[in-house]
Amino acid sequence: MASVELSVFDKTGKEVDKYSVDPDVIAAKISPQLLHDAVVMYQSNLRQGSAKTKTRAEVAGHKKKMYRQKGTGSARAGHIRSGVRRGGGHIKAKQPQDWSYRLPRKALQVAARMAVASKIINSKVTLIDALSIEAPKTKEAATVLKSLKINKSVLVAVESYNAPLYKSFRNIEGVRILPVNEINAYEVLKPQQVLFTKAALQSFVDAVPAKKS
Repeated sequence: MASVELSVFDKTGKEVDKYSVDPDVIAAKISPQLLHDAVVMYQSNLRQGSAKTKTRAEVAGHKKKMYRQKGTGSARAGHIRSGVRRGGGHIKAKQPQDWSYRLPRKALQVAARMAVASKIINSKVTLIDALSIEAPKTKEAATVLKSLKINKSVLVAVESYNAPLYKSFRNIEGVRILPVNEINAYEVLKPQQVLFTKAALQSFVDAVPAKKS
């Protein structure tokens, strides 16, 4: 695929430069299966795994047989904590479990590059020349997004962690801000758009391993 020329905007939404990037350099191909596997893994790792229900050994109640086995005209019954009775324990009780697992590190790195390349190909990437806020101001961050005509869910990828910047964007609904070295396939694909600073995207491109000849 030919290089894609992205417009670079300033904080006011004015185009100030152009940036050329080749999606094939970032990812030679897009594998839907690998992207799916990576996203499912990250979602699975977010599960708390704390769901629990009580077995009949754990609910309150005595263990005495409710009534004699024969001669009552009723179906035979054990103790009151039986799973077939109201208030009894669950027959197949849920127990806490760990849902987390890991795909190979290199596979996840490739998936992250594929995700970024797919966003570039689909024109879902916006570039800004720089992002800096001296003190945490959510209003200022919201103004920047409005100037860039970003009114949907967005991942803001910056070159490095910056506390005032992070605190300014984190309270805006649908906005996630991360240093570029912490983004992954799930974080890139989940929002509808990705906002890169020019330096962050260049850093991401520079980190792509060179192709072996």
